[in-house]
Amino acid sequence: MPVRSSYAPGTPSWIDLSTSDPAAAQSFYGALFGWHFEANPTDQGGEYLMASLGGENVAGMMQQQPEQADMGIPSLWNSYVTVADADVTISKVTAAGGQVMMPPMEVMAAGRMAVVVDPAGAVICLWQPKDHIGATVVNEPGSLIWNELISTDLAASTSFYADVFGWDGQVMEMAPGQEYTSFMLGEVPVAGGMKPPMEGMPSFWGIYFGTDDCDATCAKAEELNATVIVPPMDLPVGRMASLTDPTGAMFSIIKMNPMQDA
Repeated sequence: MPVRSSYAPGTPSWIDLSTSDPAAAQSFYGALFGWHFEANPTDQGGEYLMASLGGENVAGMMQQQPEQADMGIPSLWNSYVTVADADVTISKVTAAGGQVMMPPMEVMAAGRMAVVVDPAGAVICLWQPKDHIGATVVNEPGSLIWNELISTDLAASTSFYADVFGWDGQVMEMAPGQEYTSFMLGEVPVAGGMKPPMEGMPSFWGIYFGTDDCDATCAKAEELNATVIVPPMDLPVGRMASLTDPTGAMFSIIKMNPMQDA
């Protein structure tokens, strides 16, 4: 499997799970994707679990903060975008109409991170790498393959990400009356965006994991106590399904069509 050694600024590069039950999440994702976990102490006194696939980093995992649980925030996957300078990027965030949820902070020797909110309310993290570049394996079964924005104001979000990350939002018709925005960094598609498929759904960043068999992976996830939100279905780019893990975190899986495989 190809191993990444760097990411261009403006590229999604890491995901981690904030979960109400790390033990249950480890059991689930370990059985579903074959991940192995290593616990690392943090400056705050807790543990950060590093998930690996074939010895390469694919994702992180941590205990949800008590204040998040008290607010009724569910377990969720966080998306990170590599930036050259977190402080400079933060200044772009506010100028573009976004909000700073957490200002830049050092994550030991790993890097420097911040958490921001786009104008439609979607939360995304910034990552200025040091020792940790992000995922060293992507676009493989059991690893991150796509980041997707659900936005209640896609025009405002598209403008925001253009100013902050330099993304060019290119709109395409996926089906009659259904538009999809591909966020391009130069000539490379790095993420996607669409309006909420259901009324009342808030803005958020979702993630897709690769699979070599969408139906089999979906069935296995169900056996492991996941809940199927969108059963396997065909899209122009591949076959996908959306689920929530046993701790309530939503994620999607996709088997990409050969011509679309990254």
